[in-house]
Amino acid sequence: MKKKVRVKPSKGQSIVGFIVGICFCAIGVFEVIPHAGIFGIVWTLFAVIITVIDAINIWTNDGIATHEIIFEEDEKNDDKNGTIEERLIEVQQLYEKGMITAEEYKEKRKQLINRI
Repeated sequence: MKKKVRVKPSKGQSIVGFIVGICFCAIGVFEVIPHAGIFGIVWTLFAVIITVIDAINIWTNDGIATHEIIFEEDEKNDDKNGTIEERLIEVQQLYEKGMITAEEYKEKRKQLINRI
């Protein structure tokens, strides 16, 4: 099973990015566009996009994620260590020792089997 986690930069990173973005926008408008033409326009456009993204991450709670992490979970393992077979044996032993009720045993066994 895959689990996706979206990561947005911290407020500190966004503040630094915003300040640097403003500087790059100013450099683009006053230096790069007059001297480099089309390249200057592209430069300034990218600087504006980065500055806007950082501004959104500073002043909103949701923000814009810059990374996505995908976790691959082994379906044969339970949340705890051990294979499903080992976990089934463990649950059966708990039931046989009287540490869990018949209902708890059946419920946990059903949950473990459904993971297969």
